[in-house]
Amino acid sequence: MSGAAPLDIFIVAGEESGDALGAGVMAELTALHAGEVRFRGVGGARMHAQGLAELFPMEDITAMGFAQVIAGLPRILRRMGETTEAIVSLPPDILVLVDAPDFTHRVARKVRARLPKLPIVKYVAPTVWVWRPGRAKAMAPDFDRVLAVLPFEPEAMQELGGPPTLYVGHPLLGELDRLRPGPQEAARRDASPPVLLVLPGSRRAELARLGPVFGDVLGRLQRMMPGVELVLPTLPRRHSQVEEIVASWPVKPRIIVDEGEKLAAFRVARAALAASGTVTLELALAGIPTVAAYKVPWLEGRIAPFFIRVKTAILPNLIVGEAAVPEYLQWHIDPPAMAARLVRLLEGGPEREAQLAAFARLDAIMGEGGDPPSRRAARAVLEALAASRQAQTPMCP
Repeated sequence: MSGAAPLDIFIVAGEESGDALGAGVMAELTALHAGEVRFRGVGGARMHAQGLAELFPMEDITAMGFAQVIAGLPRILRRMGETTEAIVSLPPDILVLVDAPDFTHRVARKVRARLPKLPIVKYVAPTVWVWRPGRAKAMAPDFDRVLAVLPFEPEAMQELGGPPTLYVGHPLLGELDRLRPGPQEAARRDASPPVLLVLPGSRRAELARLGPVFGDVLGRLQRMMPGVELVLPTLPRRHSQVEEIVASWPVKPRIIVDEGEKLAAFRVARAALAASGTVTLELALAGIPTVAAYKVPWLEGRIAPFFIRVKTAILPNLIVGEAAVPEYLQWHIDPPAMAARLVRLLEGGPEREAQLAAFARLDAIMGEGGDPPSRRAARAVLEALAASRQAQTPMCP
């Protein structure tokens, strides 16, 4: 297939996580296509390193929190129009939109109205299985294919009338070698004193809400099981806030901000106390039994049950279809019970073994051992392009 025609791919990401996903699929597209691949669009440093010709800085469409969204709305709307015009004025072979649904879905709708035959792929399905299920059906006219990172999402999208959806694998599947212990680390995981990971969240508000709860739990754990080694990985930008929070705890964890140190801690940890979120999936894939907790503001906690469509906030539980990881949410947070459960997970026994067995099933369900997710995603993009071209080829009489 040498000498294949060049590909012009327009790709947009609006967040740091999307930049990482976008860079991965760009690298694989370059490797898989026999000809030249040119990338235009919006992304961060990782995508730039893969050759992205930047339309404008990704930070212009990144907004976290209600106040920032309102303040940045004129800029975001202007960038939305500029993105649409750049695509329509010089149509690419395919449009790939990575996560950031508030921005990318609107771009898709505008582009589809003006270039109805341009293939459009969405990388990362929106969480229609959690809330706002009508988004699935609303997406159907605008996307030719959605690439999902969770194995139950294709079925959920189909049931809700969404566009064709393909599971390509979660990006964490590409991190397993860095998350899982080697022989010496496995021995440390089983040795004393046990290492407990403390993961109270990465957002300022959730740290503030969960900090006192985690301090209470760890104080009780220390009295029940003295000598546990506590390690708290956090982001550099949260270091000072975390230090302020743990200052009032009865027992102080070792705080680390380096990514390499965090991964090293994952490889030797025997159990974890964590905020619910993607980190619970990271812990499950690392084989670390966990107790999870979460709190939201009072009003949000009162109205959420009327909108949330799932019974658990823990990704491993959703994927394996059982309550493998215990979760203490909102009104049901119980520090004495959480501390007692951590003791059982650290000491070993039926509860620990049940979680580990569920995590082994997780591997099979998520497709561990196959091609990296970024490669599967790149293949899916090329297949969507081929299908679009075939559909547009006139039939011979």
